[in-house]
Amino acid sequence: MHENVRKQWNKHFDFLVGDIVAIQCAFILAYMLKNGWNNVFETHPYRHVAFVILLLPIFVTFFIEPYSGILRRGWGKEFIAVCKQMFIIMLLLFAYMFVLKITENYSRLVFFYFVLCGIVLMYGTRYLLKCHLRRERKKGKIVNYLFLVCKRNDAERIVKKLLVNQYSTLKLSGIVLSDGSRQEIGTEINKIPVVATKETMMEYFRTHVVDDVLLYLKTENVTKLAETLVKMGIAVHVKINQIFDEKLDCTATRVNGIPVLTATMRQIRPEELFLKRCMDICGGLVGVVLTAIVFLFIGPIIYIQSPGPIFFSQQRVGKNGRKFKIYKFRSMYLDAEERKKDLMKQNKMNGLMFKVDNDPRIFPFGNFIRKASLDEFPQFFNVIKGDMSLVGTRPPTVDEYEQYELHHKGRLAMKPGLTGMWQASGRSEITDFEEVVKLDTEYIRNWSLGLDVKILMKTVLMVVRGKGAE
Repeated sequence: MHENVRKQWNKHFDFLVGDIVAIQCAFILAYMLKNGWNNVFETHPYRHVAFVILLLPIFVTFFIEPYSGILRRGWGKEFIAVCKQMFIIMLLLFAYMFVLKITENYSRLVFFYFVLCGIVLMYGTRYLLKCHLRRERKKGKIVNYLFLVCKRNDAERIVKKLLVNQYSTLKLSGIVLSDGSRQEIGTEINKIPVVATKETMMEYFRTHVVDDVLLYLKTENVTKLAETLVKMGIAVHVKINQIFDEKLDCTATRVNGIPVLTATMRQIRPEELFLKRCMDICGGLVGVVLTAIVFLFIGPIIYIQSPGPIFFSQQRVGKNGRKFKIYKFRSMYLDAEERKKDLMKQNKMNGLMFKVDNDPRIFPFGNFIRKASLDEFPQFFNVIKGDMSLVGTRPPTVDEYEQYELHHKGRLAMKPGLTGMWQASGRSEITDFEEVVKLDTEYIRNWSLGLDVKILMKTVLMVVRGKGAE
């Protein structure tokens, strides 16, 4: 009977419990360092906070998955992860206290000690847990015996990957070479013995301790073999990237009750989308207020230099081809779209984007608001509406989108954004559209809230320095 892979918060429940105990002990210790041997739970304000601190690690775990990959992290990366988690816990705690207006009831020194003790105790707890898991694995108490079935050319590469995690409950115990010869039985690949070939593997599996088998074979060769192994009581793992490219994010799931294998560039959990949307709404509301202030100053100047609408709207293409109206402060003369055809020969972008030096369609003040990125401010309304996000990929015009090749559409797999990976990398310096697609795809594959914050900060710095925009 095979134990299903659990969600990461449940899978690493031991680390979650360890962190809860460590953080609670850290708060008690911090209180005692400030107030002597007094009991923190005898003081109502601190008893209240102690209860909140008890819940915060659970809340953080649900939303940001701090234990994802924890067994693969080195000690340096683990220390950084602990510091990040402690920072988030303190941020949430201060936000909670600020909303309830109770911040004045507590000593800052207690919280300073709490952060220091929390980092030390959390790190120490995780270190001890990892040592325990490694020791138990060596004893064989928490081990399932895993056997790899693959071709000779794939064996060394796959074995290296399987041996990376020294804490895994799956112990690679042998290799079956599907295209091997009997003479190769008994040889070793990265110190793992070759135990059988295609002809002898079923007899080997029948007569030896075998808990799990990883099939790294072409799809057409897998089904019958997998069914036979399952009937023998062996848990079978099929390398899903034999069907899809290794760069894709693949999971087994169900669609209306039908078991399927799902592949996307990046699978984003609902709680991650919720937090991204919360960040968009908060940033969007601030941006709308700033837009109103900016409008009071630049609106009259735009109208004086080019009489007509202050705002410019245009149909753009968003997530997976959805069309929406994007809003900007107008920086061009009213006949800009008609004059675009005459300027196509001067396009300096290599691919499906348009940009020319000294664009004659832009009136003088328009150059300034573009340089300062002020023309983009009305897009905060798009963010509030949900058509766009603060960070994403820039939305193409309809005529650009209609010329897309198949792989170009991949950059529209997420909501378009006010800024993105390639803008933060230097908007005016990148002229190759394929490079834009590459950066946007990289953003989607590696997306996280932390990456969004990093891109926002880089974009703000570039705008302040006057770099990147034209």
